[in-house]
Amino acid sequence: MSIFKEAFYLGLGAMSLTRERAEKFYDEMIERGETSKEDAKQFIEDAIKKGEEERKEMRNMVRDEINDVRKDFAFVRKSEVEALEARIKELEEKLAQQS
Repeated sequence: MSIFKEAFYLGLGAMSLTRERAEKFYDEMIERGETSKEDAKQFIEDAIKKGEEERKEMRNMVRDEINDVRKDFAFVRKSEVEALEARIKELEEKLAQQS
């Protein structure tokens, strides 16, 4: 069954596999007598677990890429811009009072 599993992962993409789609797919296979309920249940659990692991890996990879971009470019956070705007406003008010 491992060849079948690999083909299934490849064909549907474990990252986008949802429990509902996997169960529907396996229900159809059970109806046709191509697999047993026990095999189907185990495979669905394995596929969901693999999908979750791959999503975590993808999130970490995206997070790492974002951090690399932040290091390469000078990005300013919104809170920093707001703090500078508040400081400018404060200084403008002080200048207006001195005039």
